[in-house]
Amino acid sequence: MNNQITLTQVKPDLHARPHTPTAHLSRWLRKHIQYVLIPIALALFLVLWQTIVVVNQYPEFILPMPTQVAASWFMNWQNGIIPRHLGITLIEIAFGFSIAFVFASVIGYVLAKSPLIEKIVSPYLVAAQAVPIVAIGPLILIWINTGIVQNALVAALIIFFPMLVNTIVGVRSVSAEHRALMRSYNANPWQVFAKLEAPAARPVFFGGIRVGITLSVIGVIVVELMWADRGLGFLLNFARGALDTPLLFATVATLSTMALGLYASAALLERITIHWRSEK
Repeated sequence: MNNQITLTQVKPDLHARPHTPTAHLSRWLRKHIQYVLIPIALALFLVLWQTIVVVNQYPEFILPMPTQVAASWFMNWQNGIIPRHLGITLIEIAFGFSIAFVFASVIGYVLAKSPLIEKIVSPYLVAAQAVPIVAIGPLILIWINTGIVQNALVAALIIFFPMLVNTIVGVRSVSAEHRALMRSYNANPWQVFAKLEAPAARPVFFGGIRVGITLSVIGVIVVELMWADRGLGFLLNFARGALDTPLLFATVATLSTMALGLYASAALLERITIHWRSEK
């Protein structure tokens, strides 16, 4: 009797996943399909671009081939031109974003906690936001002589209002029931902020950071295009004036890669913060 094998003992597990390399690769592709499709789409785009230039025989100053753009990028990277201007632009973005981040977070929190102060201050904030940055830029140019500070301040003005709104919305997303619960535990203001408001506002807050990072890149480049004598915006102007179209495309590619990297860094910081909070 002990040697008998029942049907339940030999019944295969229909839900078991195969562990072959092919099955593992298939599961990985389904989960990370974007990591495959994005390079393929980029490769197809470059092939199409190269084909259009070769077939139509466009001159280099009208539309260079991707290979010419790549050659220009490597040459200007090795001689230090692109790294130097990229470094200036990154410093301006970091400085401008930091200014906007600090002021938007503090002022946004105060306005979210005090509806009276918000009613008094909001009309002035909206009016200031309605003024074109191009109109304020010359004043900053007159008042401040340091080029990096000028560009960073203009970028901060562009970023400030969206981040301010996100901070207010995030803090006010906390429900009245949760606030009442914290009061029932006699929580002090710091505990309310650390245990309730900050975690609740985190998704909206990091959304504001991602928007701010994107706007900071736009703001700095616009300012550099207008009056800067260094930075990627200046390099765009220089390449355009010199009819160096390969350098122009190489600078645009550098700018796009930089913006994607900054946005990805903000998204990574959000994931790390959420993971750290969940472990606690």
